[in-house]
Amino acid sequence: MSFKSSTAEKTTITRDVINIEEKVGNVYEAIVVLSKRSNQLNVELKEELTQKLQEFASSTDNLEEIFENREQIEISRFYEKLPKPVAMAIDDLLKDKIYIRKGEVIG
Repeated sequence: MSFKSSTAEKTTITRDVINIEEKVGNVYEAIVVLSKRSNQLNVELKEELTQKLQEFASSTDNLEEIFENREQIEISRFYEKLPKPVAMAIDDLLKDKIYIRKGEVIG
């Protein structure tokens, strides 16, 4: 998934629970679906960030290298500014990007 193109909100907003409930049929099932999807997104996001930061990993770290590695800092800042996984999961649910199967959520 391309996290750069996510249209989810970056701040907390008020949601109408009825809109979320209509997508799944039950508000409690919707919460479970959103929880599983946000966990999936969080794992993907963490793996992507780890891969990008591995490019800058070195076997010997000294204090000067830690403070001078601007590229690594910029990558970290970019990921900090992304919407939270739960906001992306809600956005996916409301835009019908989640396929829900009994017992499993596939995004």
